[in-house]
Amino acid sequence: MECAHDWVLRAATLLKNSDQKDALRLRRDYRRLLSDVAQARRGDSAFLAACATQFVKVSQSYWSGLFCCYEQPDLPRTNNDTEQCLGSFRYHQRRATGRKTASAATVVRGQVRLLAATVLPPKPLQGEQLRPKSLENWRKLRRELDQKQETRTQQKRFRKDPKAFLKAIEDNLRKTFLPP
Repeated sequence: MECAHDWVLRAATLLKNSDQKDALRLRRDYRRLLSDVAQARRGDSAFLAACATQFVKVSQSYWSGLFCCYEQPDLPRTNNDTEQCLGSFRYHQRRATGRKTASAATVVRGQVRLLAATVLPPKPLQGEQLRPKSLENWRKLRRELDQKQETRTQQKRFRKDPKAFLKAIEDNLRKTFLPP
């Protein structure tokens, strides 16, 4: 049991990264830890072998995202940090609007508003900084946002007057498919 606990402490110490190692060195050190753990699978203790198997299995399942926060300095290190960021955004939205739930604008334009609220620097941006890096990506985002907005508009029209909404659709279909 002590041996398995030591593995977890070593992993936590490595991932805490007090020495500010780069991602490649952390990966190498963590692989070394995993090889030490894997050697314990071949030992006499069935319990320790089961713990080692589980430790290696879980580490491998998280491997693709385990070191991203060390490669991207602004990326939150833990899920708790990410949740705190999102919770802060929700809190400020509720405070600004007086609503208890998310507004429709947050649902439709949430991805843009979240980025604007969390990424913007404290000082004002200059015009050249606001220009999109990729015009095609910007146009794609605009199309997605406009499509979401149109969907919300159609839902609102249907809820307001379902009979008139369906009649307008039928009239449109008649004009399109039936001869005059």
